[in-house]
Amino acid sequence: MFPTAIAGSLPKPEWLAETHKLWPRWKAEGAELQQAKADATLLWIKLQEDAGLDIVGDGEQSRQHFVHGFLEQVEGIDFEHKVTMGIRNNRYDAQVPQVVAPLRLKGRVHAFEAQLARAHTTRKLKFTLPGPMTIVDTVADRFYGDRVKMAMAFAELLNQEALALQADGVDIIQFDEPAFNVYMKEAVDWGVRALERAAQGLRCTTAVHICYGYGIKANVDWKNTLGEEWRQYEQVFPALARSSIQQVSLECFGSHVPPELMALLKGKDVMVGVIDVASDAVETPRQVADTIGRALQFVPRERLIACTNCGMAPMDREIALKKLQALADGAALARKTL
Repeated sequence: MFPTAIAGSLPKPEWLAETHKLWPRWKAEGAELQQAKADATLLWIKLQEDAGLDIVGDGEQSRQHFVHGFLEQVEGIDFEHKVTMGIRNNRYDAQVPQVVAPLRLKGRVHAFEAQLARAHTTRKLKFTLPGPMTIVDTVADRFYGDRVKMAMAFAELLNQEALALQADGVDIIQFDEPAFNVYMKEAVDWGVRALERAAQGLRCTTAVHICYGYGIKANVDWKNTLGEEWRQYEQVFPALARSSIQQVSLECFGSHVPPELMALLKGKDVMVGVIDVASDAVETPRQVADTIGRALQFVPRERLIACTNCGMAPMDREIALKKLQALADGAALARKTL
């Protein structure tokens, strides 16, 4: 009851990359960088296990960014001539690569880190991939001229890699779709359909993560404009409830999301965000347990997974560690008291 998991990313050690940044530069190259990525992956698997998490991940240690880590292995994308583009409905500008030709995978994308993680943990293993709508919102299109057509092309590539990850022994494949909280009408019109194409044929557990973004200034400033109630989930949750996706990850603690919106996900496992990644304040186990208790008004106990609100990539490593411990301890307290 109340298994625990992270949303996806974890801070990179200072010997691997720049810290406290969403797009950090690597501190090594070639074989040395590959070894450093492996070491960081194994480190975070051990630390998640030590904290007591039930479901572990690679912490996205081998990816500079959760979207671009996938795109680096896709043909038809020009990384040499990046352009500045407003993403997430112009919430902030980013340097993004350009789609200049038909999209095709160069080969496997995440075999190295997935197989490494699978070989070094006996716990359930979750692996994250960017969702097709969010990818479309994080690249400049110079070829397709149609967001839906390009999203479906990316969905096909994601599906190829997801099927291979399943064969690697991954238990849960999660697609990250923060764009669903920005382009709500488009998410319902075609985003969920593209997501289902990405998950087509998977027998492992499928999940989607929809958040209000990392704890960076641009996202925090945006949240401050959303008012006393954040109701973006209200528009897309019914479509997800009708979909084949089995789990949905959402923000809860520290947000203004009305908890009753979780009731819109009837029939789905709900990864309830009980850890705020936009604050350095470490939650107490009691706060985590109380958040779980509030969610139980709308989510059956057998369907509730305690999770972080979003990834922790830009966060201080020691704070992230304390928050992981609070997550596990709070879920344990909830099991005793609820």
